[in-house]
Amino acid sequence: MPNPKRRHSSTRRDKRRTHYKATASALSACANCGEMKLAHRACPSCGYYSSRSMLIPKS
Repeated sequence: MPNPKRRHSSTRRDKRRTHYKATASALSACANCGEMKLAHRACPSCGYYSSRSMLIPKS
C-alpha cells in the first residue's frame, strides 16, 4: 500500500471533516397524549401507536 509522502495540514484535515456532523433525530407529537416521540414508534409515555394501544408504559 502506498503511504503519503508528506503530512496533510490540520486545515486540510478540518476541511474534509466539515461534513461529518451529527443530525438531530426526527421527533413528532403523539396523537393521543401530545408528548414528543420518535417517528414510526409507539409513544413511550402512553403506549399508543397510530391511535391504537400497543403496549402498557412503565410507570
